[in-house]
Amino acid sequence: QVQLVESGGDLVQAGGSLNLSCAASGSIRSINAMGWYRQAPGNYERALVARITSDGNTNYADSVKGRFTISRDNAKKMVYLQMNSLKPEDTAAYYCYAGIVAYSDNLFRGYWGQGTQVTVSS
Repeated sequence: QVQLVESGGDLVQAGGSLNLSCAASGSIRSINAMGWYRQAPGNYERALVARITSDGNTNYADSVKGRFTISRDNAKKMVYLQMNSLKPEDTAAYYCYAGIVAYSDNLFRGYWGQGTQVTVSS
C-alpha cells in the first residue's frame, strides 16, 4: 500500500514562512514527478503550485514564482515546499502528489496525500 503523508501546515501571518513536507511510503519501485497542489476555499479544483521531476527539474505557478521553492530527497522519498513571503491568497489546503510505480502491480499511478491546511492572516 502506497501512502503520501503531508505535514507542516499552520496558521501564519502575512509575510511569514512555512515549510511543507511530504513523505511517500509503502512498496515503491520508483517515483517519477512529485508536486504540490492547492485548493482554495470555495474552489472546486486543485491548482498546481510546484512540480519537480526525478532529476530535479522544476516548474512553478506564476503566482508563487520567487516566493516558493520545491525540493526533494529521493533517498528519503520526500518532497518539500518552502514558502516565503506568504500572502492571504495563499490560504488553501495543500496536497502532495507523486507519480509512483509500486512493486505490487508495476503500474504507474498518481497518488495524493490527505492535505495540510495553510492559513495566512492579513
